[in-house]
Amino acid sequence: MKKTPFSSGSSLTSLDSLSSSVIRIFTDGASSGNPGPGGWGAIIVYAKHLPNDWILELGGGEKNTTNNRMELTATIQALQAAQDIPGSIELFTDSTYVIQGITQWIWGWKKRGWVSTEGKEVANPDLWQLLDSLARTRKISWKYVRGHTGVPGNERCDEIAVAFSRGGRPELYQGPLASYPLPVLQIPSDTSLPESKEPSRNNAQPYSYLSLVGQVAKRHNSWKECEARVKGQSGAKFKKAMTSEEELQILKSWGASIE
Repeated sequence: MKKTPFSSGSSLTSLDSLSSSVIRIFTDGASSGNPGPGGWGAIIVYAKHLPNDWILELGGGEKNTTNNRMELTATIQALQAAQDIPGSIELFTDSTYVIQGITQWIWGWKKRGWVSTEGKEVANPDLWQLLDSLARTRKISWKYVRGHTGVPGNERCDEIAVAFSRGGRPELYQGPLASYPLPVLQIPSDTSLPESKEPSRNNAQPYSYLSLVGQVAKRHNSWKECEARVKGQSGAKFKKAMTSEEELQILKSWGASIE
């Protein structure tokens, strides 16, 4: 496992060790195409052999999936792996879809029979129902971390997820926290997520239009501008993003960034 770099500009707080009653989990998902081959990664930090804290890395992949399914799968797999570990959980993810879904939108979905506010069937109901059953058995604090901002735990999970999405089999660490090559307990000082309602796409103004030609991604202010760039370009991709977080997820699924 190579050392994952992190930004010195990030506002991170270093936690020297864990309380025996707290489990910290990091998760991330990725897909190449949406749908397309995908992967997920997770890190569990817990007190296994006091006074030494323990690290467990997890990961896997699927041949045909979506980024959101991989984000949910990472969370589910981590919570399942932590089922027999006593203590409360702090779960860190860059997926607003996961956090807002499990803490806000899911109550309405269940009440309406897994139908969204737009009257459409909720995406990924199988995974949401499984996550719901796991979340109701534990005390979980859902913590938002912005992706690709140098948070070591998030960066490593992304590394695992992307490797599996590309058909790789990365080496997964299991052992003492003291021997782990990353400062995984350096986390953002602010992990709050703004409250928001389930988004409606019918009348919302897009945040941006994205295009990918070759390996170069660009942001456009209009669909006409985006269409002009991809027209006639073999293998080109394009997509509308409704929020900045969705833009980040699309770019992640493409394995690209805007320079």
